[in-house]
Amino acid sequence: MKNNMRISVASLFVALVFIGCQQTTYTPKPRGFFKVDFPERAYIEARTGCPFYIEIPAYSILGKDPSQNTQDCWKNLDFPQFNARLHLSYYRISASAPFDYLTEDARTFVFKHTSKATSIDQKRIQDPHRQIYGVEYAIRGNTASNYQFYISDSTTHYLRGALYFNEKPHLDSIQPVLDFLKEDIRHIISTIRWK
Repeated sequence: MKNNMRISVASLFVALVFIGCQQTTYTPKPRGFFKVDFPERAYIEARTGCPFYIEIPAYSILGKDPSQNTQDCWKNLDFPQFNARLHLSYYRISASAPFDYLTEDARTFVFKHTSKATSIDQKRIQDPHRQIYGVEYAIRGNTASNYQFYISDSTTHYLRGALYFNEKPHLDSIQPVLDFLKEDIRHIISTIRWK
């Protein structure tokens, strides 16, 4: 009987090993990101209906900001291929919206990202010939917005921009697209003309 029991246990063990070896095991794959195909750069002049002209990428869509409490010259520049949006907010500098208040407001918006940012780089924008002065902010880290700017003639016109991706912030995955769009935004800045 003991012999039969040993044979039964051994047979059961061999059967379990055989069944266990037949099952496919799951091997986790490393995380990866999709390859992004960038369009060829091309720009068109956009009639904004506001006191400025800009050249925008041909693969973007300029529209009015549909949010509540927006002003007439608040625009959204959508990049559908990249699931990104550049919010553009134009203000006429006045007693109710002085230049110092507007620039400090832009700075405040940028530094709200401090808790998630690894660094915030500032670069001055100056083109006296076109009356363009401002600051460009490159916000590094997994923040909601990684690129913002404001430009002005410092007396009448003021334009602020903030780039957002409609994705959970993950800088590693958006970095190539962010670099691509930063060049487009710099082109927009370099072509702006005040009316």
